[in-house]
Amino acid sequence: MGRAIAIANQKGGVGKTTTAINLSAALADLGKKVLVIDTDPQGNTTSGFGVKKNELESTIYELMLGKKSFEECMIPGVYENLDLLPANVNLSGAEIDFIDMENQQYVLRDRIAGNRDQYDFIIIDCPPSLSMLTINALAAADSVLVTVQCEFYALDGLGQLFRTVNLIRSGMHPDLELDGLVFTMYDQRTKLSYEVVENVKAHVKEHIYKTIIPRNIRLAEAPSYGQPINTYEPKSAGAEAYRLLAQEVIERKI
Repeated sequence: MGRAIAIANQKGGVGKTTTAINLSAALADLGKKVLVIDTDPQGNTTSGFGVKKNELESTIYELMLGKKSFEECMIPGVYENLDLLPANVNLSGAEIDFIDMENQQYVLRDRIAGNRDQYDFIIIDCPPSLSMLTINALAAADSVLVTVQCEFYALDGLGQLFRTVNLIRSGMHPDLELDGLVFTMYDQRTKLSYEVVENVKAHVKEHIYKTIIPRNIRLAEAPSYGQPINTYEPKSAGAEAYRLLAQEVIERKI
């Protein structure tokens, strides 16, 4: 069964979607069969793979409501070895639609259950909020990977996210693991980035990945061209960082 990793942080702009796109592509480059699930109504992971999200009629929204099948909603081969369950703004109505659904927190888990064996890794990009969509993503995942931006308020919100993970562990999903933390947007020219990393390490006892994702212009540009960094600028520092992170993720035993 594919290892499902939810990439989460309720703060926006912390490299979550960038990591979902580029970690997935790097895993695929290493020969792993990958499914990417976009659970953010903004659909930035979807457009980051070059898919015109606003033209889609079959997305994760239709899948979760049971209107269409996994095969009808999944877009195969958006990248070599990589399939995509896309999202667009229609997903923003899911919170209301879930109200009358039985076991609403398990909808995503149940909808993909029959297809997990097709993949080595399932990467789930969560919305930047602790919503029912995020809870669905966490309930469908084996573990949670948290992106931490190298900024002054990096620790803000981590405690709340950890509490949410523990709450889900104690109730609906006791086997959910915290995969680890990944530092993003690291600027080696500034003392602040170094201090943030050291501060988080001092306060957080969870696993922290050795690979640190640098602040990189090419990483910021790539999504607007609908490409992962591996294809947009394969020799960039950002591409190399995600290759190293992918190798760490493969080697990490949960």
